[in-house]
Amino acid sequence: MAESKRPPSTPLVPPLYQSSVYTIPDLDTLDRIYSGEEFGFTYARDAHPNAKQLADQLTQLEGAAWTQVCGSGMAAISACILPQVRQGDRIVASNRLYGRTTQLLRQELPRFGVQTTFVECADPAQVRTALQTPARLLFVETMSNPLCRLVDISAMVDLSKAAGCRLIVDNTFATTELALPLRLGADFVVESLTKFLGGHGDVTLGSLSGIDPELQLAAAQVSSIWGFASNPFDCWLALRGLETLNVRMKAASANAAALADWLAGQPGVARVIYPGRAEHHDHELAKRLLRASFGNMMCFDLAGGREAVNRFMRFASAISFSPSLGSTHTTCSHPWSTSHRYDSPAEKKRQGITEGLIRLSVGIEDFNWIQQEMAKGLV
Repeated sequence: MAESKRPPSTPLVPPLYQSSVYTIPDLDTLDRIYSGEEFGFTYARDAHPNAKQLADQLTQLEGAAWTQVCGSGMAAISACILPQVRQGDRIVASNRLYGRTTQLLRQELPRFGVQTTFVECADPAQVRTALQTPARLLFVETMSNPLCRLVDISAMVDLSKAAGCRLIVDNTFATTELALPLRLGADFVVESLTKFLGGHGDVTLGSLSGIDPELQLAAAQVSSIWGFASNPFDCWLALRGLETLNVRMKAASANAAALADWLAGQPGVARVIYPGRAEHHDHELAKRLLRASFGNMMCFDLAGGREAVNRFMRFASAISFSPSLGSTHTTCSHPWSTSHRYDSPAEKKRQGITEGLIRLSVGIEDFNWIQQEMAKGLV
């Protein structure tokens, strides 16, 4: 029989591996795969080729040593926290986190004896005081959801190292295009790939990247045991999305900057919140921390409250309502009713989330079209 030869051509687009299991020739090979002596796959809940391809690309983008791809952004956060805490441990976290992250820390982890102290991480002095009591982890977001408050990552790195705890940074709003927390000294970065990195509103995935190789196995084990596995097709789509991340973020960020300036002059708009505007609380920090642009996320507050938001949604219907973000399309959301729905009115007020607040994820459409459609909801 003629010896089989490697084909002279290979596919330009990575193949999709829709198999839940992989065949193995013998037990010796199985042992070598499990021990890491030989590369291979056994069961898709543990690992599969499409997740591996995506993880390799993200590891390079993040400047990481390794990446674990999970079934959602919240799965990635959980895969990061769970192997590092045990009963009696304490976490210090920003008091401006995504609503579901806050629920995880405030509602779920206490059931396992893990407590969280929430502080204003825009003020390093408050973080320093909180870390005077031993903590295992410090959890922050590069840019907060929804009000785009920034955290000085370098300062958080110094404070966490001085306190002997690890720093986790959720970089979803900024993405690898605007910030690289690991290169600033953070221990872990998590991303919701559902958002910008996937970029087309058709995947649900998350990633956890780290710099200490010894922690990779723990994250992988937790991901498998708790069922945080990723879907091969979603990984395949996200890998496609990464190819256009740079051009999408450039176009969307340029649109957002122009839209913020235009909205600031519109009647009925009480305030515009965008890191690129001088009146933003963290504008100077944004100029130091963010690379290339100020991103495509912004908020504006309608003076008429909830009814004004309803009117905007009905008349500017081409600006689709979406409780997620990061698509090629410009979408709006209502943080009071979605991302922070389960926060108390007092907590929403503390953060500056009003019933008239609209969050915009600005897309890559022609700017004049976005402006014209937005104007329909502001008359």
